[in-house]
Amino acid sequence: MYNTIMAKPTKYQLNEKDIDTVLKILKASDPDHATPEMAIELLEHFQAGFHTMAEESPVKLMEIYEEFKKAKKTPEKKSEG
Repeated sequence: MYNTIMAKPTKYQLNEKDIDTVLKILKASDPDHATPEMAIELLEHFQAGFHTMAEESPVKLMEIYEEFKKAKKTPEKKSEG
């Protein structure tokens, strides 16, 4: 019998850097809704969505993870300029 100790995951805390990053994305893609409040709501929405997915559809979460790993292995091409 194996005795494993699993660390309790820490809860993600919103921070200014993440909010600023999402705000920049919103300014580029949806400037009419690019507010700090919308950035916070979007981060909270994604956090809740991934939590729900982990509980209800772990297979889908693993598919997203596999896509993520593939993207990490493929180096991004930098434009010449």
